[in-house]
Amino acid sequence: MTTLLHRLNTALLVVDMQTGAVAAAYHRNDVVANIDRLIQKARAEGVAIVWVQHSDSQLAKGTDDWRLVPELIPANAEPIVEKTHGDAFEDTILEPLLAELGVGRLIIVGAQTDFCIRSTLHGALVRGYDAILVSDAHTTEDQTAWGAPPPAQVIAHTNLYWTHQTAPGRIAATVPTAKVDFTVPL
Repeated sequence: MTTLLHRLNTALLVVDMQTGAVAAAYHRNDVVANIDRLIQKARAEGVAIVWVQHSDSQLAKGTDDWRLVPELIPANAEPIVEKTHGDAFEDTILEPLLAELGVGRLIIVGAQTDFCIRSTLHGALVRGYDAILVSDAHTTEDQTAWGAPPPAQVIAHTNLYWTHQTAPGRIAATVPTAKVDFTVPL
C-alpha cells in the first residue's frame, strides 16, 4: 500500500542497537531477544535487513559504546547505515539504499523509543513508506530525572499513538514480534 511506486519489498530496519545506547535500556535483554528472532526470521525468508548505527558525542564512532550489541551481528551482505541525526533518513544513504532494494515497507525495531525510533517512524511515513513498529522490540532508557515518563509508559504511549497514526495511501501500525509477517502487508 506504500505510495512509493514499484517498491513492493519489505525490510527489517534495526535502529541503534548499540552497546552504549541500550546499556541501561528498559527490558534490554527481552528486546534484544525479540530483535534477534526477527533477524533470524527475516534471513530465513530472504527479507532485507538494514542496520542503522548512530554516532555523536556520547556514541563516538569506533568506541565500545558505539559498537552494535554483541548478541546482534550483521551478516556480510546486510548494509549498515551511519547516521548523526534522530531520523535515520536525514543526511544518510538510507533512502537510496531502500530504493535500490525496492523497499516500500519497513518493519522498525531498536532504540531509543522516544528519540531515534519516533523520528525514524515519522521520517519513513512522510517519505511514503509503510512504517510498522514492532511493539515489543523497541526500548529506551529512564529519562524521568529530566521530566519524562517512566520507560514503560514511553513505550506504551509510542505503541498506542503509532497504532492510530494515519497518512493517505500508507500504513502506520504496530505489531508484536510473534505476529510479524514479512510477506503480507497489514
